[in-house]
Amino acid sequence: MDKKITDIRNELKAADETKLPLFVEKYKEDERSGVQSLVARAKKLISDYEKEKKRIELMKTYEKKYCSFEYICGIDEAGRGPLAGPVVAGAVILPKDCDILYLNDSKQLSPKKREELYDVIMSEAVAAGIGCSSHERIDEINILQATYEAMREAISKLDKKPDILLNDAVRIPNVDIEQVPIIKGDAKSISIAAASIIAKVTRDRLMLEYDRLYPEYHFADNKGYGAAAHIEALKKYGPSPIHRRSFIGNFVDIGAL
Repeated sequence: MDKKITDIRNELKAADETKLPLFVEKYKEDERSGVQSLVARAKKLISDYEKEKKRIELMKTYEKKYCSFEYICGIDEAGRGPLAGPVVAGAVILPKDCDILYLNDSKQLSPKKREELYDVIMSEAVAAGIGCSSHERIDEINILQATYEAMREAISKLDKKPDILLNDAVRIPNVDIEQVPIIKGDAKSISIAAASIIAKVTRDRLMLEYDRLYPEYHFADNKGYGAAAHIEALKKYGPSPIHRRSFIGNFVDIGAL
């Protein structure tokens, strides 16, 4: 008796990328239209998987270029633009044979995918570090210098000292390690992409905690960025304790605070 299409559909759902060719081979002769639809879906998934492997190989260009260095570290930040909360930096050293798929600029990934990749990165990385500069520090020394501080802190928290840094666009002052600034590096280097993801996930989790403390600003939704509901709340309630005073002068009278 032929297997039920519902069971075959569940079999496809449970199959990882490496099992998809076996699924196609197993059911390609089944003439039922429902099964052939599932076979077509499996072929599409195989095609997408192969495209993703090629994309990731292209994102290893800089890692291959500097392969003579033992520990290649990607650096990136999250949170330079928001009106509230900290700026967070990530530093990640991936293994030389890294085969993590779907690494990309964190802004190009869904929150769910970022969370999934965060766990994979933290599990497979040779070393990973997080640095954070508070809203007070941002107001004190400006956002660029606070970002540099967060990046230096992230590097200092690595279990291994990097031999070279691949940075997203910037050159970090006061760091005695060779640096390679790469414009839009989080879309061109798997190391920078990994750093982008752990920085973004860490900061988003912090903003969820702040949302519980200050729910009127909707930080869970906007993560401190200048969304309409956030600006409306800022004008109505004034700044929260985590707002960057140097960022909100267009919306509230700082001199009156």
